[in-house]
Amino acid sequence: MKVPLLEPRPDIERFVGVIRGKVRPSRPPLAELFLDHEVERTIAQSHLGLAWVEPAADRDTMAAYLRNRTEVYWRMGYDYIRLSGGVDFPGDYLDAEDTAELSRGNRHWANETRGPIASWDDFEAYPWPDPAKADLFPYEYAATNLPEGMGLFVCPTSGFLEIPLDTLFGYQNLCYLILEQPDLVEAVFQRVGETVYAMYERLLGLPNLRGFFQGDDMGFKTGTLLSPDHLRSLVLPWHKKLVSLAHNNDLVYLLHSCGNLEKITTDLIDEVGIDARHSYEDEGNSVFDFKRLYGDRVSILGGVDVDKLSRLSEPELRSHVRGVIDACLPGGRFALGSGNTVCNYVPIENYFAMVEEALNYAGDAKA
Repeated sequence: MKVPLLEPRPDIERFVGVIRGKVRPSRPPLAELFLDHEVERTIAQSHLGLAWVEPAADRDTMAAYLRNRTEVYWRMGYDYIRLSGGVDFPGDYLDAEDTAELSRGNRHWANETRGPIASWDDFEAYPWPDPAKADLFPYEYAATNLPEGMGLFVCPTSGFLEIPLDTLFGYQNLCYLILEQPDLVEAVFQRVGETVYAMYERLLGLPNLRGFFQGDDMGFKTGTLLSPDHLRSLVLPWHKKLVSLAHNNDLVYLLHSCGNLEKITTDLIDEVGIDARHSYEDEGNSVFDFKRLYGDRVSILGGVDVDKLSRLSEPELRSHVRGVIDACLPGGRFALGSGNTVCNYVPIENYFAMVEEALNYAGDAKA
């Protein structure tokens, strides 16, 4: 099969069955956190011939944008579309030129040194979002206009660690405040957790909703961004609450989290209860190691290192992708995709090659 597909046949029930370990497929389903906006637009315009529109506040434009976006994922062979947004935490970001092949002009980077909260006065003055006022139209429209067989995953905002660390405090500031004002830190994490959780409660009951796909980067190449104990006290309890909310409503919980999480992986599996983990890179956070250590206990999503996806020649990449599938498919509980996201610096032809290898897989591995 070549992508984009002419006659997609999504099967969200099969996908969820794979995640839960109830279906052992002969070829892996596809999984992505997302394709960069520029990648979606390029596929829609150049490969599908769609009249692309940018998202906007008015509902007709937003509906047209969502139709285009859904068709991209449908025609690329996915069983679901993941929607995010609705809860905005204003922060202090840094801008830099975007030099990617499909440049967006500027990229925004987290300000590591400071954020809008450094004191109790800042906490009181901060414009905390109200999840009760969030506009659910994009979720409602997408959920009721999916092609037959597709499902919906949701993630209304970034994560329980990411928001305080990247947006509200700044990484360095947070590290100081953990020691100097732990009560302020706890209050911010509590307020963030309550806000995100309340938004998820509002999303329950959407048609075709099959799970939560929450992002929350907690690690880097050699370890976690905060100490494991701080993550256990400030962050993981909120993920556990979301897992319970998902499972109590017959939904699955997929976690995207970058970096080496070795010191909290058993917490995530045994205590938090995640159904799947996404985000792997070959150096420091290898999908091959994760499969060997935990593949019989939790599902694996993605696995194709973004550096390789970006820089290998197409024949080399296809061989590498087959190797990832050979290693991860046995025993099931695996869906193939990029190790992180399909960034706007990934060559489109390489992305297509990765997807085609999954769709056409006929390896010797026993599922």
